[in-house]
Order: sequence, then C-alpha cells, then structure tokens
Amino acid sequence: MELSLLLLLAVLTGLLLLLARGHPKARGSLPPGPRPLPFLGNLLQMDRRGLLKSFLRLQEKYGDVFTVYLGPRPVVMLCGTEAIREALVNHAEAFSGRGKVHIIDPVFRGYGVIFSNGERWKVLRRFSVATMKDFGMGKRSVEERIQEEAQSLVEELQKSQGAPQDPTEYFQSITANIICSIVFGKRFDYRDPKFLRLLDLLFQSFLHTSSFAGQLFELYSSFLQYFPGPHKQIYRNLQEVNAFIGRSVAEHRETLDPSDPRDFIDTFLLCMEKEKSNPKSEFHEENLIFTVLSLFFAGTETSSTTLRYGFLILLKYPHVTERVHKEIDQVIGAHRPPALNDRAKMPYTEAVIHEMQRFADLIPIGVPHMVTKDTQFRGHMIPKGTEVYPILSSALHDPRYFEKPYTFNPDHFLDASGALKKNNAFMPFSVGKRICLGEGLAYSELFLFFTTILQNFSLASPVAPEDIDLTPRKSGFGRFPQTYQIQFLPRQ
Repeated sequence: MELSLLLLLAVLTGLLLLLARGHPKARGSLPPGPRPLPFLGNLLQMDRRGLLKSFLRLQEKYGDVFTVYLGPRPVVMLCGTEAIREALVNHAEAFSGRGKVHIIDPVFRGYGVIFSNGERWKVLRRFSVATMKDFGMGKRSVEERIQEEAQSLVEELQKSQGAPQDPTEYFQSITANIICSIVFGKRFDYRDPKFLRLLDLLFQSFLHTSSFAGQLFELYSSFLQYFPGPHKQIYRNLQEVNAFIGRSVAEHRETLDPSDPRDFIDTFLLCMEKEKSNPKSEFHEENLIFTVLSLFFAGTETSSTTLRYGFLILLKYPHVTERVHKEIDQVIGAHRPPALNDRAKMPYTEAVIHEMQRFADLIPIGVPHMVTKDTQFRGHMIPKGTEVYPILSSALHDPRYFEKPYTFNPDHFLDASGALKKNNAFMPFSVGKRICLGEGLAYSELFLFFTTILQNFSLASPVAPEDIDLTPRKSGFGRFPQTYQIQFLPRQ
C-alpha cells in the first residue's frame, strides 16, 4: 500500500513537471535506448519483476550498449562480456569513476574506499590493498586465520548433532570474523550478542537495497527521500554500525603503539598522525570509519551469501557433493586441514566453487560506475559524469561463453581433460580498476570454508532435492537464496 501511494505521488509529480520542463535533453551522443518521459524517465518500460529483468529485456531490443533514464537521469548500460570488458578494461581510466547507489549514498556521502572518487579513491585504494596484504591478505597468515576459523565452525556444527538449521548466521559469522581479524585485530564468538547485532544490521541493509522499494528509490531518490521507506531503515542501521566502528577507533587510539601496529585501524591512525599538518590529506576519521564500514559490509555479505547459495545448490544436486567428497578424500584425506595449495590438485572442486559464484550472481547489475571524462565508446560520446551500469549478470549468463547459462553445471569451468579452464565471462567481482579489492581474500575463504565443511560433514535436507527451489528470494542490487534448513552430518 505504501509503495503504491509513493508511486502514485511520483507519477502525479512527474505529470506536473512535464508541463513545466518539457522533454529531457540528451547530453552528448548517448547510446540509443527507449524514449523517456520527463521526470518519469523510462518508468513505463520497467518490468515489475525488477531492474535486472528490465535491463535484460531492453538489451534484446537495443543491443549490448544502451541508455536508460532512471527517473530524470540517463544511465548507460553495458551488457555482455565483450562490452563490459571493452569499457572497464580497455578504457579502464575513463570508466573508473564510481556512480551512486542512491539508497546508501546519504550514509557514505562519497567517503571510504568503495564510494569515493578521484584522488580520494586512489589514495584509499592504494592504502587498503597494501595494508590488507600486510595483515594477511595474499599471505600465509590469512590462510592460517581462515583455517582456524573453519575449525571453529566445524566444532560448532558438531554440536548441532545433525539437527536441521538455518546456516545464515554461521556463514555470516565466519566471513565477518576474517575481516574483523584484519580490520579490528580480533574475532568474535558466534554467540556474542553485539556481533550478532552487527551482522543482522548489515544483512537487513543489504536485503533492503534489493527490495522493490529499494529499486524504486534508485529511480526517484530526489523525490522519495522525503517519504518513509527502506532508505530510512538502512540509514539507521548503518549509523549504528558506524557508531560501533567509531568506538573501536577510539579504543585503538588510546592503546596505539606506533612501533607495533596491530591491524588496519592502527595503520590508518598512524597515517593520520603522519599527515596531520596536510589540510588536503585523505587520512582523516571520516574516511577511516567509512572505509572500515565498506570492508565490513562488502567482505561479509558477498562471501557469506555465496556460501549460503552454494550449500543450497549442493542439497539440490547431491551427485555434485559426492564428487567433491571424493576429490577431498583423494587429495586431502581426513587427518589434516585443507590448504590453499590443494587447489591446483582439485579442479572439480574449484569448478564447483566458480560455478556457485556464477550461478549465485550476487551483484547482478554491478556497482555503478561513472565516466571520469567525455568518452568516445562504440561510436557514441558519453559525457563526463554519466553513470554506467556494468550488468554483471549478462556476462555470467552469456550464452557465448556458457553452454547452459541458466543451469548449474561445473563443466562450464572444465576442459575436455577435466582441468580447470579460464573463462573471460567469469567476473563475479567485476573487472578493471574498480574490481573488488577483496577478490583474493574471498577466493581463499570460499575454498577453505567449503572444503573444510565437506571434509567433515555430509549434507542432508528435510526437503527432497527435486523440491528444493533455487529461485532467489530477492533480486535487485543483490541476489539472495531462499531461506532453508540444512543438516550437517559427521562423516565416518
């Protein structure tokens, strides 16, 4: 009812503006697309099932590069593997700007490593990549952290004695604890109420971005921001998370030893002290808090949701689980924990994990980009500041690269001899200069958590495999699997 009222108000306002403003003027020579109405943009061409369905339907008519008016603003859509790679890799600098996710922009306001632009983004990304490597990402120390966390999970799952349970909190906790160990210098107990509260705040915020109301807000944020809606709840949620981060920063400041930085926050505080006389420095508290929020938000939800989707897929296809069990038994055995160097000898398991990421399609419309200068692209002039959506789902389901794009099939990543093969359409973390800076960490987590769980447990479900539904619960900015119950049965 609330959504219908908001939409009606938006339409009425648009009709009034139609009389006052006339037709929108194209800037530059934008790619073709459906003709927009003033203020309403291409609302009439939008599919009720969401933005992704709308964009994929328009791709069929206008090709891989086209323009859609989301409300009054034009956004260039990139669909298919070639178009996305051509823009984000071949024209990497021009397409390296960050567009807005309007429903969370009032929280971030251009601060932090994910949603910043220009020199701020370059400084924060260089710092974040280097510092996360120093504290484990890409080194053996992070492997050991993941292995230890995986063993803690095994002990916790053993306590369940095979009872059916929702795995959401477990998967959120283990992925969040890896980020926490790097950023905060510590992990949390799975039953810590403050920790569980933070995880729920992040999860609910991510869900709200993918709701129908959340997608509608991306079209008419300038108008809907004044009304009740999910944006208000997201703002409250993330401000509560920021308050937690702020308290942690204050604690770090009080106990900081300049000769022995413990974690990401300590290292940032040392840079703040070093550059305190520079009025243009990007090392200040707002960038620290919002960079930590970015890492916490992105580093928890993407990996945990992939695991959640992945284990639902294994329940649906027990023959896949059986082959992974066999490969684990042959390569690792039962008496040592899985290690990252096992990956090279486990092509089927690796292919299953890749296919889980492809099939889960967690960020289907990608995080918005923005062109940093007037850019010639495929015969069109895209003006500086224009937003660009790389529709990652269109690459992950590209029929030119995947024989059965809408079917779960690990053979998509195996060659004729059974070896793992590269696929240029595989871009779950995007590509180019804005590729997820935690990509390597996420791959390590997925492999070690996945193999450790399957080394120790068989899987069962109260629901028969043929009745398990892989249709996403929500599909907007993010995709989420249906809620389900799973049994972890100790392997003999």
